[in-house]
Amino acid sequence: MARLTNEELLFRKVEEKVRKAIRDYELIADGDRLLVGLSGGKDSLALLELLGRRARIFRPKFQVFAAHVVMSNIPYSSDLEYLRACAAEYQIPLVVREVSFDASTDTRKSPCFLCSWTRRKALFEIAKENQCNKIALGHHQDDILETLLMNLTHQGAFGTMPPKLSMNKFAMEIIRPLCLVSEKELASLALWRGYKPQDKRCPYESGSSRKEIKELLAHLEAINPDARHSLWGSMTNIQEDYLPKKKK
Repeated sequence: MARLTNEELLFRKVEEKVRKAIRDYELIADGDRLLVGLSGGKDSLALLELLGRRARIFRPKFQVFAAHVVMSNIPYSSDLEYLRACAAEYQIPLVVREVSFDASTDTRKSPCFLCSWTRRKALFEIAKENQCNKIALGHHQDDILETLLMNLTHQGAFGTMPPKLSMNKFAMEIIRPLCLVSEKELASLALWRGYKPQDKRCPYESGSSRKEIKELLAHLEAINPDARHSLWGSMTNIQEDYLPKKKK
């Protein structure tokens, strides 16, 4: 029997983490119709492939669709033929939708928020059109932990992007099957699988503190190699008796 390469072992490890996330957080059930938000980055390409492979397994039985939302007023280019080929490899239908947003319409919200919400709204519309009951996004564990740290730092709130979120207004759920997979694992996977990078140049990127928070997470891991696992565990290990309580 041939010995598995390091890359093959990594792929199996990532697949197992996705399987665990689906099981532990009840992300997918029999009969689900999932819409994958395919941005064209390594995370969404990995998600498309991993769900495409998993959909061929008997249980749970689900269908996968994909959507690529083009933001016409943000300067980046998408290789649509490449994205279609990636989806076609697993017989996944791909919908391409062009939208735009005007940052001057709501100065209370950041351009990043308006852009993200416009994309998300388009995904909801495409999901409804294709009778999908869940939208799968490519957020990985680093994204979730960084959002936790950003909310603590900027919002004074203990919260983040959960593995599963019910959107009652749209009668739909958002799921994040890569929630247990690290960005480093996905970067190695993308290199091995040869995912084609997308040319993206966002003019609002410098206004976000995401880069500094990413560096903070790396610093915490330098202090304690298990910091990632401790942060993740803290979200389900709330010791209320040791937290301040306001008088009712």
